[in-house]
Amino acid sequence: MRDAVALRHVDQGSAADIVRAACDLLVAGLDGPGLCALAAVSIHHADEDVPLLLEAGLEDVGLEYHPKGSVAAAEAALKAMASRVVSGVLAPGALAEWAHSTLGHETLPSAERLAELDDAYDLLEYARGQTFEQLDAGIAAEARRIVMSDSTAVSG
Repeated sequence: MRDAVALRHVDQGSAADIVRAACDLLVAGLDGPGLCALAAVSIHHADEDVPLLLEAGLEDVGLEYHPKGSVAAAEAALKAMASRVVSGVLAPGALAEWAHSTLGHETLPSAERLAELDDAYDLLEYARGQTFEQLDAGIAAEARRIVMSDSTAVSG
């Protein structure tokens, strides 16, 4: 649920993903009126209904609500995207490109290294001795650091 919300806040997921995550939590045995309301949302109306129910649904499962556009929401999205690299779902270069284009330089200190590594891709043809594989390995290491870091470990 945490990742579904975080990814939705940066347009990498959908409101329907949040509804599906709420259903998964109910199946797993979690409960609460807000969570039930969120899980009951029609996928066809998820874009309209989920924002109205999200905070209560997150509260029911002990997750903190972070408004879209907040630093905490961006940190949660960064961690969710980095976990995709760690799990092998997303290529390292795609994470660096996403961080650079979505968060840019100096927006989030925890994403700065990824933006720098994305810049390095652009300069690779001029760099001596550095390869795409080395850059990918550096990005993968940074993704692992982000996932394991307490500085990006937000509750919701």
